[in-house]
Amino acid sequence: GQHLITAIAEQMFGFKTTSWELGHQRSVIELDTPSMTAEQVEALERSVNEKIRERVPVTVRELAADDPEIETVRSRGLPDDHAGPVRVVDIEGIDSNMCCGTHVSNLSDLQVIKLLGTEKGKKNKTNLVFLSGNRVLKSIEQSHSTEKALTSLLKNGPGEHVEAVKRLQSSVKLLQKNNLNLLRDIAILIARDFKSKPVQSQLFALHRKEGDSEFMNIIANEIGTEDTLLFLTVGDEKKAGLFLLAGPVEAVENLGPRVAELLGGKGAGKQGRFQGKATKMSQRGEVQTLLQEFISHRSSEA
Repeated sequence: GQHLITAIAEQMFGFKTTSWELGHQRSVIELDTPSMTAEQVEALERSVNEKIRERVPVTVRELAADDPEIETVRSRGLPDDHAGPVRVVDIEGIDSNMCCGTHVSNLSDLQVIKLLGTEKGKKNKTNLVFLSGNRVLKSIEQSHSTEKALTSLLKNGPGEHVEAVKRLQSSVKLLQKNNLNLLRDIAILIARDFKSKPVQSQLFALHRKEGDSEFMNIIANEIGTEDTLLFLTVGDEKKAGLFLLAGPVEAVENLGPRVAELLGGKGAGKQGRFQGKATKMSQRGEVQTLLQEFISHRSSEA
């Protein structure tokens, strides 16, 4: 399959093959061209499949290394330590190529070739992705299974799948925006509720399953961190999440790394805020105990 595509690509467009890869699921040919249009890919696919339908014979012959006919054979040259005859694979009227691999005896045995498109390759190169033979059938089977699953999920036909997904994406974006606005409002209300109390605690701790770093920072901004030590967390109560320790600069610098260690996470901080990721949210109680002890010790010293 690669031999056929390589030969026709050079004949039609002058694109030489510089390397290729036989992958587990798909194969890639590196072409010596900075780009390839969709029309060129379509024309190339049409041409190679015409050759398959024409049942062009493929033959293998061996030539002596000093045979002058070697000069007419497409190759990247023989290795310096080569010994013995040179194996040449001929696609009748299309290509002659040095190769030691296995080959079909007729192009019809390839069944069909599907060019999946191009990808950006190395500098000034283009990667052409293709499937051949049974791999095309497997790809169609997989695509059909996906299509059936989407038809069931989206409750419409294959031709409407893309538009249905676009509508879902728009809905999700709107919901996410609304959710963020609600989280901001909740954060402000939480902070105001704390500040409205006649006697404010020196430690404010809060955990919420839904939330993000912005949610925690809004609470810290609204409450203020000059006199209050804040320990805020969001995420799964027993698994992973985010944390924020905010308060007087010296206290946060001292406690931040210890809080991260207790929570099995990592973090960084500056200017009275230390935040990061935690893997052991179940350790929040231990952190609160540590912070309360710190406050009690500081109060007794005062």
